[in-house]
Amino acid sequence: MTETPEHRLKRLTMRSMRRGIKEMDIILMRYADARLTGMDAAQLDAYEALLEENDQDLYQWVSGQRPAPEPLQPLITDISQVACNR
Repeated sequence: MTETPEHRLKRLTMRSMRRGIKEMDIILMRYADARLTGMDAAQLDAYEALLEENDQDLYQWVSGQRPAPEPLQPLITDISQVACNR
């Protein structure tokens, strides 16, 4: 059975708020609220892949403590900008 776009958005939103560390819950929920509904399928694929990353690594990338891997840099930059604008 194919997942509907609405179900996918709901699933990704839930995954954004149920992370391993509270800081990433907050950061990714803000991002999900701000961006997910405007993303196309390829962007959602990239975000879903990002959600597979370790929270400690994600936090260091988003906070600028360590550089993000090259393929993730545009998404990490966007997440950082959304996190800093609220």
